[in-house]
Amino acid sequence: MGNAEPPPHQVVASDLRRRLAEGEWEVGARLPSRAQLAQHYGVGPNVLQKAQERLIVEGLLEGRAGSGTYVAPPRQRRRMIRSRHRERRGGSPFRADMCEVGSNGTWESSSEARTPAPENIARRLGIEPGDLTVRTAYEFLADGKPAQLSVSWEPMAITGDTPILLPEMGPLAGKGVVERMRAIGIDIETWLEIPRPARATPEQADLLGLNAGDLVLAIERTYYASDGRAVETADIVVPDRSWEVAYEFAVDPPQSG
Repeated sequence: MGNAEPPPHQVVASDLRRRLAEGEWEVGARLPSRAQLAQHYGVGPNVLQKAQERLIVEGLLEGRAGSGTYVAPPRQRRRMIRSRHRERRGGSPFRADMCEVGSNGTWESSSEARTPAPENIARRLGIEPGDLTVRTAYEFLADGKPAQLSVSWEPMAITGDTPILLPEMGPLAGKGVVERMRAIGIDIETWLEIPRPARATPEQADLLGLNAGDLVLAIERTYYASDGRAVETADIVVPDRSWEVAYEFAVDPPQSG
């Protein structure tokens, strides 16, 4: 069991990765055709294609329709810092995050009121499946380029019949969850994020300008009020190709006495 041979496409991918690391092909160079490489490795075209697709996902190669496969330039990744301080700056945390890295943060959104909560969302919000929520889908842009996706749910039992029912409409449009909730007398005390590596779905890839299956960071975020209630939860998707996410933690000062 432990000595099982790796699948052929992994063997091919590993050797191509080695050859790329050793500089056999320069950045921007076109690789030999799939037929030529398949013959070199003694595998079928489907195995070779699967190996190359693996390296495309890793960002080492890039496919150009009708042209072939090329050595990809090194990825230029920027850092997105998430910390408790991002909620103390007022306004939109995303816009403040982008300002810190010298970019203009904007977004587009679409809200649907009276959306029944799916089971997993209900569990995160501490409500019953089917309870009504406001669901808002966001596309966040940095200097006009896709930077992040998010789908947010807020219980209508909390925001219904208030001016903040729709996050991107009304007097506090675009101000962020903390500021909006404060306007209706709810103080958010904590927020929890659970990051997980994932692969972009076809829909996410289309919105983020990726290939389906590219690496992304999926973040499950939930805001909690001072009384322990979950007031908002969201699924956030950040493209690994262009952004790395860093978490900043403050150290509490020593207590006197």
